[in-house]
Formats: sequence, C-alpha cells, structure tokens
Amino acid sequence: MTGGLVHGSGTETSRRSVAGLVERTRSGDPRAIGRLISLVENDAPALREIAAALAPHVGNAQVIGITGAPGVGKSTCTSALVTAYRRSGARVGVLAVDPSSPFSGGALLGDRVRMQDHATDPDVFIRSMATRGHLGGLAAATPQAVRVLDAAGCSVVLVETVGVGQSEVEIAGLADTTLVLLAPGMGDAVQVAKAGLLEVGDVYVVNKADRDGAERLSRDLRHMLGLGERSEGDWMPPIVRTVATSGDGIDALVDAIAAHRAHLRDTGELDVRRARRIREEIAALALADLRRRLDDLPRDRRLDTLVERVIAGELDPYRAADELVAELADHNTDDNTLSQVRCT
Repeated sequence: MTGGLVHGSGTETSRRSVAGLVERTRSGDPRAIGRLISLVENDAPALREIAAALAPHVGNAQVIGITGAPGVGKSTCTSALVTAYRRSGARVGVLAVDPSSPFSGGALLGDRVRMQDHATDPDVFIRSMATRGHLGGLAAATPQAVRVLDAAGCSVVLVETVGVGQSEVEIAGLADTTLVLLAPGMGDAVQVAKAGLLEVGDVYVVNKADRDGAERLSRDLRHMLGLGERSEGDWMPPIVRTVATSGDGIDALVDAIAAHRAHLRDTGELDVRRARRIREEIAALALADLRRRLDDLPRDRRLDTLVERVIAGELDPYRAADELVAELADHNTDDNTLSQVRCT
C-alpha cells in the first residue's frame, strides 16, 4: 500500500489504498493519521486523491491558533489546554510547527517534550511539523494537516506556531480563534503592536502571570487594545492571565475561547472566516500549480528570451509577464490537446 501512495499512478489500487487510509483515519487510528500527514507534508502524488477523500468529512473541528514570541510558554499552554479539553471529553489534535533542521529538513524539536503527559492518550494526536523554509510561522502543509485531524474526529485542533516575531500573523488566516501569548520580561505591548499581533489576536494571554510585571503588562496591553477602532457589536479581545505550568487561569482561557466562538457563530463571522480561509488556500494552490507549470516549460521557451528583451529595452517587465502568461496558457492548451488525442 505504501509504495502505491508514494509513487501513485492514479490506478484503482491507489484509490483503494487512499480510501482505506482515510477510513482508518476516521476511526482514529494514529498510524493512519500520521501516515496521511506525512503524505501531505511530502506533497505525495496521491495528495489530490487524499484531499478528495477527506473533503466530505471535514469542517467540524474548532481550530485554535497559538502564537507569540519564543519563551512565552506556548508549548506549556498548549499542553494545559489539551488537559482542559480532554476533561470535557473532546478528542484533541495538536500541530506544533517547528523550525526545520538544516541537516534533515525535519522538525527541529520533534514532538514536544512538554506534551508527553498526553503521549499515551488515544484521543490526543500530537504532531510536529517542519516549516521547511516556509515563512509566516506555519508550515505550507498545515491547512491540509488540519483537515486530516478534522476528519479523524478531533473536535478541537490546536496549532502552535514557530514563534518568529513579525511573520506570526499568518496563523490568523488558518484559525477560528487566535491566542496571542505574552509573558513578563519577554517584551512589552509596544513590541506586540510592532509585530502586528494586535491585529490578529482574538484572545490575549499573559502567561507566567505569577512573575513581577504581569499586572503592568496586562494594563499596557489593555491600553493598546483600547486604541483600536471598533464598531458596536465588534469583538473586544479579552486579556486572560495564566500560569500554564500549574494550570492557573486555564479554565478562564477555555471560557474566553468559548465566548469568542459563540460570538463568531452569532454574528456569522465564523462562516466568513472559513470562507476567506478556503479562498486564500485555493488561490495559493492555483499559484503553486502555475509555478510548477512555468518550471515545466521547455528550456528554449522559458524566461531567457524575455529577460534579454527587457534588458535591451524592447519590453517592459509588465508586457514580458503578459507574454509569459500567454505562453504558459498556450503550452497548457497544447498539453491538453495532446492528452485528448492519446485518449482517443
């Protein structure tokens, strides 16, 4: 089965293998879940079949993004949230996005040591994903990995970002609710504003709140949030103080997340956010496909001639781009015509 999925040729055997893997994933089989996420990460040839098989079974999970600078306690807070949601009986998925190892290309930290309390729980699936050079705090495969966990029956999916500063805002496009974590001594509210996180946070968490400076950080953050323009009925992000290592404040954080979800549902914003997320994902996939087609053009029909004409002053870059797009469309049409001829 594995060989067919990795080197898939679109055969009936491959389709049956994908269907069987998805069915095992839906039953919560951790090996099947891990296998599907690996195929997604590696952009396997069977990816389209996998996406099609998953499509009828997704859209139920609550996706919660967790972001913030390194050292604020994201992993510890994630683990505490897993504990809280498991107490309510929820099946929980965790995607912990790590920087890539420069040697293996894999997740630098692997599955988080701080989450090993849940390692033997069959209703908790924890997976580290490598960014593999992708900017924005997330791995490029994260949206599809979320779909795998959604199809596996996870009612809550926690996505913890790398924690790389100003590129962390990408999480807002993926999550239903975005948590922004801060901690005393890890930068003030002005630094949060400079990183763009005041625009993306739905709930702000002052973690390590037993340390000196927590009250001041909360006050400064509240002041910064108050400077933003909001219309009547808009969501006002709450500030929750926690000590994730002991679990203090985690129940209040869960309540704040639930309140935000209720707000999204009551206002229709949940559907708006999810539609925007899918729209951006479709556009990204289309652009990636166009890039692949561009790279597949025969060498003598690629950019070299256009580059020379721009350098010579015969073309401007915009007209050169128009010609390249037209050439790409013609090349694609020729390929489709050839495929139809072969089929007949």
